Amino acid sequence: MPGTDIVKDDYFKIDVEAHLIGNREHLDYFPGMKSWWLAAKGITRAESPKGSPVEVPKHSPEDLLAFMDEYGVDMACVLPEVMMLTTGNSARWSTNGYVAAEAAKHPDRFIFCPNVGPIIHRGVKNAVWELDYLVKERNARLVKFYPPEDTYINNPELWPFYEKVNQLGIPLVVHTGWAWVPPGSSRYSQPVLLEEVANDFPEMKIIALHMGWPYADELNMLAVSHPNVYIGTSLVGSWAATSKRRFAKLIGEAIHWAGADRVIWGSDWIGLVAGSLRQLEGFRDFQIPPEMQEEYGYDPLTPEVKRKIFGENLARLLNIEPRRRVKGK
Repeated sequence: MPGTDIVKDDYFKIDVEAHLIGNREHLDYFPGMKSWWLAAKGITRAESPKGSPVEVPKHSPEDLLAFMDEYGVDMACVLPEVMMLTTGNSARWSTNGYVAAEAAKHPDRFIFCPNVGPIIHRGVKNAVWELDYLVKERNARLVKFYPPEDTYINNPELWPFYEKVNQLGIPLVVHTGWAWVPPGSSRYSQPVLLEEVANDFPEMKIIALHMGWPYADELNMLAVSHPNVYIGTSLVGSWAATSKRRFAKLIGEAIHWAGADRVIWGSDWIGLVAGSLRQLEGFRDFQIPPEMQEEYGYDPLTPEVKRKIFGENLARLLNIEPRRRVKGK
C-alpha cells in the first residue's frame, strides 16, 4: 500500500499501459457508464487484499507523474480511455489530442500511445488517416486496439489498418482475453484471433495485453511460434502480490513459451495507486516458488529477467535508451 517503506531498486521501468481517462463526470448519466463502474468495482475487489478500503481514482497526468516519481517508474505509455459503448457511441472518455498534448509536455517521461478506434464504427479509412497523422505529426510511438468495443481481431476489414501500422513501423498493442467490463464483447478479443494477424504481418510487433487471461495458454502457444508476439502483464500483474501461485503459473508459462525477452510489464493505470503499486512491488519482489520451478520446469525470476520485463524489452521495441529517469526506488 502507498506509504509503506519502498525497497530501492535500479530497474529501468516503462509502464506499457497507463490511461489518462479524462473527466467523465459529465457522462455518468449514461446507463452504460453505471454498468462499467459497477464492473470496475468488482474487479478492484477481486484483485485487492481482503479488507482493502475502496480507493478513489486520482487520474490526472499530474497524479500519474507523482506516482511514477514516488515509486520509481521512469516512463509510461499514456493513452486515452475511449469506451464509447458506455455512452451509446455518442462520446469518448478522453481523446488522442488530449493525450498527445500531455505527452508533449513531458517527452522524457510520457510516450504517446493513441487509440484510433472504434475502427469499424468510425470507418477504417478515417482511423488509418488519424494514425498516420498522429505518428508523423504528434510523435505517437505505438498504437492501441481495443477489440471489445469494435470487432473481432481477425476481421478482414481491419487489414488496411494493420497494413498502416506495419508500414509505420510501430508496435500494435492489443487487448486480449476477457473484456472485463461491459458493454464490451469478450468474443472479439480471444487470443487465438491474433493468429491470422501475426501470420500476415510477421514484421509487426504485437503486444498482447493482460496475458490473454483467462485464455493465457492460447496466447502462450501463439507466442511460441510467432516471434513477433509479445505478452503484456498489465492488470493481471497485481496477482504477483495478491494471488501468488496463480501469478507464478501465468508468468512461468509465459516465460517458458515466449521467453523472457518477450514479456512486458505494465499496470493498466486508471488512477488507482494501490492497484498499480501492487503490480510494481508485487513483480519486483516476486519469485516463483521452488516447488513450482521443480514441478513445471519454470526458470527462476533472476534480476536480469526482471530487468528485461520491467523496461528493457519495451525500450528495445521503441528504440528508447533504457536509462533511469527518476532516482531508483
